[in-house]
Amino acid sequence: MYGLPNKIVLYLLTVIIVARCYGQSETHSVIDFDDNWDFYKGDFKNVDDVLQSSVNWKAVTLPHDWSIEGPFNEKNPATNLGGALPGGIGWYKKIFTLAKDDTSKIISIAFDGVYRNSEVWINGHYLGHRPYGYSTFIYDITPYVYFNKENFIIVKVDNSQQPNSRWYTGSGINRNVWLIKKNRISFAHFGTFIHTVNEKNNTSIYEEIKISNSSKAFSHAVLISIVYDKGNKEVIRDTTHISIQDSSASLYIKFPISFPRLWSPGSPYLYTLKNELYSSDKLLDEVSGKFGIRSFYFDNKNGFYLNGNPMKILGVCIHEDAGALGSIVNKSFIERQLQLLKEMGCNAIRTAHNPPAPEFLDVCDSMGFLVLDEAFDMWEKKKTKFDYSHDFREWHKNDLQDMIFRDRNHPCIFMWSIGNEIREQFDSTGISLTKELVDIVKKIDTTRPVTSALTENNADKNYIAKANALDVLSFNYKSEDYPLLPLHFPGAKFIATEIAAAYETRGVYDMPSDSIKYMPQNSKEEFAKNGNADFTASSYDNEAPYWGATHENAWNAVKKANSIAGAFVWSGFDYLGEPTPYPFPARSSYFGLIDLAGFPKDAYYFYQSEWLQKPVLHLFPHWNWKAGQVVDVWVYYNKADEVELYLNGKSLGTRKKAGDTLHVSWRVPFVAGTLRAVSRMSGKIILTKEIKTAGNAYQIELSANNKLIDKCGKKLCFIKAEIKDKNGNLVPYADNLVLFSIKGPGKIIATDNGYEADTSSFQSKEHKAWKGLCLAIIQSSGQKGNIEISASSGTMKSNILKIKSD
Repeated sequence: MYGLPNKIVLYLLTVIIVARCYGQSETHSVIDFDDNWDFYKGDFKNVDDVLQSSVNWKAVTLPHDWSIEGPFNEKNPATNLGGALPGGIGWYKKIFTLAKDDTSKIISIAFDGVYRNSEVWINGHYLGHRPYGYSTFIYDITPYVYFNKENFIIVKVDNSQQPNSRWYTGSGINRNVWLIKKNRISFAHFGTFIHTVNEKNNTSIYEEIKISNSSKAFSHAVLISIVYDKGNKEVIRDTTHISIQDSSASLYIKFPISFPRLWSPGSPYLYTLKNELYSSDKLLDEVSGKFGIRSFYFDNKNGFYLNGNPMKILGVCIHEDAGALGSIVNKSFIERQLQLLKEMGCNAIRTAHNPPAPEFLDVCDSMGFLVLDEAFDMWEKKKTKFDYSHDFREWHKNDLQDMIFRDRNHPCIFMWSIGNEIREQFDSTGISLTKELVDIVKKIDTTRPVTSALTENNADKNYIAKANALDVLSFNYKSEDYPLLPLHFPGAKFIATEIAAAYETRGVYDMPSDSIKYMPQNSKEEFAKNGNADFTASSYDNEAPYWGATHENAWNAVKKANSIAGAFVWSGFDYLGEPTPYPFPARSSYFGLIDLAGFPKDAYYFYQSEWLQKPVLHLFPHWNWKAGQVVDVWVYYNKADEVELYLNGKSLGTRKKAGDTLHVSWRVPFVAGTLRAVSRMSGKIILTKEIKTAGNAYQIELSANNKLIDKCGKKLCFIKAEIKDKNGNLVPYADNLVLFSIKGPGKIIATDNGYEADTSSFQSKEHKAWKGLCLAIIQSSGQKGNIEISASSGTMKSNILKIKSD
């Protein structure tokens, strides 16, 4: 692994040592604390007024984002860069009780993240303030709680000073909250770290554990560590005797593991580790979690190696928002996102530009994604008026430490990033700050390299690089300069942290397609002067900002540069805010390979054709045009040496990829009927794809990503509505207003269509289709039972979709 001599291979064995969510024991309970909160949008003079006020409180379940309720308005202080949605101040309160049996316990409350400027009180006692909206933080509430009596917890969230970000952030307690109960002698929170070293085929596990002791008593203890394989079969048991004399104890233990199964994106094998702490045969604490074993290193000439094998990092950048759901964290939303990316061939994620929710990393562990975990979008030099630069000096150490402690036990994480396009790279302050931040990381974790996403590739002008503290140099854009990087930074290791940033609006095709249009054309233009009146971008991969590139050009540069370990495309999904190159009513980005509703754009299939090992054939655009209109027809393909195009059975010729062009194309005068593409390898047909001219809108076809949701409301169902003609062809121009209806113990919590300039409410049960597609998101209303979903629009027919709440 990183930083060790070449003859020694270090395996990182990572483990999640907190019994989160529903994994409880009598000694250590981590309780879902998301239910039964009350919310008020507005302010109070002081905290005493919160309990005495007669204002109308709204019952909410966390995670919660009040900004997503809108309305969209160009006058909102966040501007359309922040999604044109409101901020403000909000208050949360919750009443809960603790049993008398808990009096001997340490009671804590953990917030996975609150955006922004949170303050917390328990029974009138002030617990603290946390400005950064992406940090997990924990308060010990043991001295202030009552037993067999009501406890009052109050949280103030202040997101009124805007703009404070370059994208939509949401407002509120938008991540999960946990109530933690454990014994006075117990494992410290985030106090376990594991790695292994393999030398001469003998693998040893090294476990670092910190134990907390608030009992003020001397204690002899026994630690039992048990490793289970994927089938829950015990493979290791180790016993360690320890003495706990002070308020805490740290220990380092070593035990062997034979022939370990390795974790990788293609085979994300996870073991389970259980740690048990005993004193005089009494169980004091018990925690368990999944972990994975893998090794990796960067090479300055040949890129990246995982488990000894060369591997190109095929990544995307992802912002945190959940589309129509706002900034709330929902595991089933994350699973849907990552499944779409997995099917595209993606193997890595960059968390742009802040620490992600813990659930995101859990899913990356289990599904098999490498993760570049990023801490900050700015340091002391601001990018927006009220951003984190105001808090950096006081809070950066705490925030960075908390990120590393929390996340270091995830097998998916292969690198830490201390910043994105940090402005200190242009002056000497970048040297000292870089050294300080890297040192903070290395004191906690030396098993992973540290990087920072840079824009300045002139070594003499880049003061972050001049610090000589980064293990890997990351660069955003300027892909034409990749061949020069080894000359400018001799001996350095490289990765591309952002490439492309090309625009696409799903289903929009502007012709001709063989010239590149830059929007805006230069840094003096705030918005595009050469854009479309309906605020759309073409899907022919020929539009980008002046500082970006088309997907083909950017990816070609990565492919050709052996020294570049891989790349992260900007971006995997459209996200709320930053709607470059347009002003309001544009309110979400155009950069995504998948739109805000989760529907893939054509560029998605380009990366499929480059990243997947199975055959791909994607034919576009649709086939509904004016008679005689000359239409540019494109095909992305792989695992074949040619593609032949047919119109109504007549061949229009065969094409092969040539040079740096990674697609084939034809110019075809439109005639209604069937367009068919056939890919062949050595004359053998590999795949065939057809697109037919659609008739009038006749029916709405509903489909679901899953048919089972949970009654507690955590697991969601995503309903895709397709407007089709009588023959089942998608109607590519359909923009009908679709009204969703539901029967049974379920509710429609959001609708969307993926159009970047649609200012309709996401909370409405009706939404216009965009290019024939629309989305509804379904949640259980709290009971078990069968749910029926239907859709209507005028006289169109609709199937009834049945799902179940259990």
